[in-house]
Amino acid sequence: MSKYDTVVGLEVHIQLNTKTKAFCGDALSFGDSPNTHVSAISLAHPGTLPVVNKVQVEKAIRLGLALGCRINEYHFFDRKHYFYPDSPKNYQITQDNEPICIGGSIDIQVNGQKKTVRIHHIHMEEDAGKTIHDIDDHYSMVDLNRAGTPLLELVTEPDMSSGEEVYAFMAELQRLVRYIDVSDADMEKGSMRCDCNVSVKPAGSLTLGERCEIKNLNSKRFAREAVEYEAQRQIKLVEQGITFSKQTLHYNVVEKITQSLREKEGAEDYRYFPDPDLAPMRVTPAYLEEIKTSMPDLPWVVKERLINEHGLVEDHAEQIAADPYLVALYQEINNDLKDPKSVAAFMVNQVLPNIEAETYSESILPCHPAMMAEYLQLLKSGKVTASIANQKLWPALCADQSQSAEERAATLGILINNDTGFLEEIVTKVIADNPDQVKKYKGGKKNLMGFFVGQIMRQSKGSADPQAVQQLLAEALK
Repeated sequence: MSKYDTVVGLEVHIQLNTKTKAFCGDALSFGDSPNTHVSAISLAHPGTLPVVNKVQVEKAIRLGLALGCRINEYHFFDRKHYFYPDSPKNYQITQDNEPICIGGSIDIQVNGQKKTVRIHHIHMEEDAGKTIHDIDDHYSMVDLNRAGTPLLELVTEPDMSSGEEVYAFMAELQRLVRYIDVSDADMEKGSMRCDCNVSVKPAGSLTLGERCEIKNLNSKRFAREAVEYEAQRQIKLVEQGITFSKQTLHYNVVEKITQSLREKEGAEDYRYFPDPDLAPMRVTPAYLEEIKTSMPDLPWVVKERLINEHGLVEDHAEQIAADPYLVALYQEINNDLKDPKSVAAFMVNQVLPNIEAETYSESILPCHPAMMAEYLQLLKSGKVTASIANQKLWPALCADQSQSAEERAATLGILINNDTGFLEEIVTKVIADNPDQVKKYKGGKKNLMGFFVGQIMRQSKGSADPQAVQQLLAEALK
């Protein structure tokens, strides 16, 4: 057992999927030519004034409601002052004293154990631009397309104690913000990233150690690695009797180590004060109720309903409930089939393995939902065997949907044949071709029945009705 406890709190930045920036009408777009989505406001020209993006406020409230936060009825924006080349105003519009969401929590699962991570608050702010250092040998380049992008910053309590818990938290939050249509949360594009505040303390102690902040981690895996490395680094320093101060760190993903960037700033360094250009805001009860009624059922609610009302096993329910499109797809197919367990097993075992994506839509499905329903209906009718359908019919439908499922099965010659004369002819031939096996079967090796059935299915190219075959064989082998 370790002599030390690791303590981790997160600051997660979530880029909102709005059409325009936080305080002006510049379009939001990823990967476009540098400095093509800017204006006098986002470039901070003198005399320009910001205007609040109502959709940013709505999405902040949506996330707050999903996490059980208290929505602050009155809140306002502040200015946070610092100089960066990619921040034209030399301050960031953010929220300090009165954030929009207070409290709340989210449950995570690690090694089969549930843990609740408390939320301290969620506040709205804007992003800076991007400084690029590897284009020119002598100069750094600044792209301001991202400057002014609407963000939510979610700050947790220091409730996590390992890199695994950090990974689980980020994964759960990523699923949630996608589910409620707040962000695409694509960490590779920077739509979601986190700062990890890490400290260590003697096991069981109530006094927290000095913390260091690892900045701008844009991968769940990197966040896990960085936390584990930093905790061990601090433990070594403590055991050597070396003191260290609050630091801002960078995680070197190549060498897999944390490296110091600067001493950690305090609130006094930022000189916060209310933004005089933006009036205080009030979230009215009517507006709050309007947003509540627009919210979808949350994934954990959907999961419980799929288990309790539809009879799904937990793993199937969890995978389907993880994305609203998958829930809608399941409901669409099951409305036709009325066989929830078969639909869920089909989606988990045959549909999802064919999709390499973090978010789902009809455009990336292996075949049209109506065709999926036809395929399952054909299986349910008993006109094709499950094994042959999985091997031949399903891949054929994914490759070409010009025929119905039954027409395609007929083309492939895999529709079950119940013609007694056809089956008796094959049974007779198989028995005649395998006299030694017949003799052993009659001598007591009844497990050879599977051998005979297999031979018949091969002769019929999978079209023979297995139940009819077994009955005919049993009679013929008496």
